[in-house]
Amino acid sequence: MKFAPLLRATMLVSAVALLPTATAGLAAVDARSGPQFGKLLAIYQLVKDNYVDQVSDDKLLKGAIDGMLASLDPHSTYLDGPSLQRIETMIDGNYTGLGLSVVEEDGAVKVVSPFKGSPAEKAGIKAGDFITHLDGTLYFERDLDEAVAKMRGPAGTPIRLTIFRTGRDAPFDVTVTRGVIELEPVTHELKGDVGVISVNEFSRDVGKDVNIAINDLKAQVAKTPQGKLAGLVLDLRSNPGGSLDEAVALSDLFLDKGDIVSQRGRVASENQFYRAETMFKGDAIKGMPMIVLIDAGSASASEIVAGALQDQHRAVIMGERSFGKGSVQSLIGLDKTSAVKLTTARYFTPSGHSVQEGGIDPDIRVPQLSDPDAKARADRAVRESDLRGHLINEASLDDKELETDKKDDPRFTATPEDLKKQGIKDFQLHYAIQTLDRTAGRPALAARK
Repeated sequence: MKFAPLLRATMLVSAVALLPTATAGLAAVDARSGPQFGKLLAIYQLVKDNYVDQVSDDKLLKGAIDGMLASLDPHSTYLDGPSLQRIETMIDGNYTGLGLSVVEEDGAVKVVSPFKGSPAEKAGIKAGDFITHLDGTLYFERDLDEAVAKMRGPAGTPIRLTIFRTGRDAPFDVTVTRGVIELEPVTHELKGDVGVISVNEFSRDVGKDVNIAINDLKAQVAKTPQGKLAGLVLDLRSNPGGSLDEAVALSDLFLDKGDIVSQRGRVASENQFYRAETMFKGDAIKGMPMIVLIDAGSASASEIVAGALQDQHRAVIMGERSFGKGSVQSLIGLDKTSAVKLTTARYFTPSGHSVQEGGIDPDIRVPQLSDPDAKARADRAVRESDLRGHLINEASLDDKELETDKKDDPRFTATPEDLKKQGIKDFQLHYAIQTLDRTAGRPALAARK
């Protein structure tokens, strides 16, 4: 996978458009807000004439644009040069680097997730880690693109990361060797007679790739004594999202009727309903029991899929409450070298629920007991509602109310050491597979009452 810029953890690309020149619109803005524009120009001239160092027009104008968009919400931003190229890479490219998804949080570089099989994951980097230094240089209150560029580099070259991890007494260093990060949004494996499909991001052709994975799993299990799949686990943990079209396609793969998601914006053209049977016909696993795994890193497109399958009673959602990003961004091209990523709508699950702030609540909460640092990170997990300037949910949800049930579940008392002795490296996945094995032949598991 790739290292993504800006707020990739919460990005949902829904449209790509070109922006026409609108002189009449600009004239109208000028007529209404002339004094404020005059103030802006006056400050620009003051800086040009009096600042201690000479400042280029490009720097000042980009700063003004960045400030305007940053005042809206955490996901609206201006993209040019390297930052625009990385967005394009996220959709359908590859690169050399570490294989990390990061955000900037209060001036620091925070890991959203290392991608499966990446150099970062193999080196032990975890979701929620803060990267404080790169090769001994402090990266704080600096442009996130600087950190991204520093972590990229030729395959085979090392870089030393200084990590602050919740639950640890002191920061520690990890040396990671850069590698070629190829896009592998979908992976799959057969665990006994249960199929496990991991969707790591919603880039191009995810729906098609999952369909291919299902057919491969069916072919594999046909050669075993079981003969057929007992169930399917769709793993969306630490999936930060991506293309809206691919979220709809993946949902449609398992639904044969009803709504998948709707989006509503201030502009009428942004109000749309997406329904089943538009991309794939029928249910690819025909009523087979299904579990969807989510966690605090499941955002945006991941929440669309989980919400659709939950509301349509097609799957049991298991794991931990998701990130809570319920807004849609459009990528609007200004010219060949620049674009604006602008929040243009909110999306809603089939039942009319907005995941903004609150996220998707799992049907069965399952902690990641196999990770010794998981509880400390979960207690301090950052979600959409923690981001400065986030959109407010119209239902005025309160995170504290969403987390009222703090009682320990008696089913989940094993320690990481206990699980390690049993050879269990991923307790959430282990529990999902166990559940499907126990309920094999009972499709009612997939119906949430």
